[in-house]
Amino acid sequence: MHVPVLLREVIQHLQLSPGLRVVDGTLGAGGHSREIFKKIGDTGELLGFDRDPMMLAHATKAVSGSNVVLHHGSYVELGDLLERRAIETGSSRQVDRILLDLGYSSDQLADRTRGFSFQEDGPLDLRFSTGEGLSAADCLAQADEAAIIHALQTYGEEPNALRLGPVLAQAARAGKLRTTSDLVHTVESSIPAAQLRSAEKHPATRVFQALRIQVNAELEHVERMLGEIAPAALAPSGLLAVITFHSLEDRLAKLAFKQTDIWEELTPKPIAPTPAEVRFNPRSRSAKLRVARRR
Repeated sequence: MHVPVLLREVIQHLQLSPGLRVVDGTLGAGGHSREIFKKIGDTGELLGFDRDPMMLAHATKAVSGSNVVLHHGSYVELGDLLERRAIETGSSRQVDRILLDLGYSSDQLADRTRGFSFQEDGPLDLRFSTGEGLSAADCLAQADEAAIIHALQTYGEEPNALRLGPVLAQAARAGKLRTTSDLVHTVESSIPAAQLRSAEKHPATRVFQALRIQVNAELEHVERMLGEIAPAALAPSGLLAVITFHSLEDRLAKLAFKQTDIWEELTPKPIAPTPAEVRFNPRSRSAKLRVARRR
């Protein structure tokens, strides 16, 4: 079961109160939204997004009501949704709070048919929405060596990118990278034994991260949201909270909040989970929360 990360800190720093209009850009299983909804009450409105139909179904069970609007799609569609709501209901084109939890769900990780985990064999898919774009296997099959190296370096910060790129390109062209096990075995067989023994993380960790980010255009979505969509959608003095899980995402949030004509950063140092939370939910250990106020 998915456990929402930094829940207490998110609720505290969003400064929620009855009547606010709040966006949960990444619903997941609805853990954050459930608590947000309790705070904004019947006079508030919750707008939620998720690209994964499975997660949207989970969220629907967690939170529902006449003042809840759940949308199958990316948070980058927020502006379109607000415009449509304004035309249909006369509601405002702005909101008071936005939450982005950029991690993926434990439920997604546990579903071997999605390919998110290298510990379970399944199709090498990695898409948040299986009906959207190409799977990771198809992306690899269509990519040349240079493109694979670029993805590994840019999205995975993979130190062995130059070694792995040619191997993955050749295996993909031969149709030998269709499952998660195919990818894991190919990576493991390409890394020197001494490096495998001394590695703190599984050697495929960064490869899976790179493919997931590329397949879902994750960083492009984050950049658009922080740079264009959130500033346009948030009312003056509105709050944006962003939970990141790796340095690439955190760097984008940090840079966005440095635009002092748009944002007043409320967390100069990002908020990390408490030791107690990490013990209870080890997946939270890399989480960082940044919060900013719209000027």
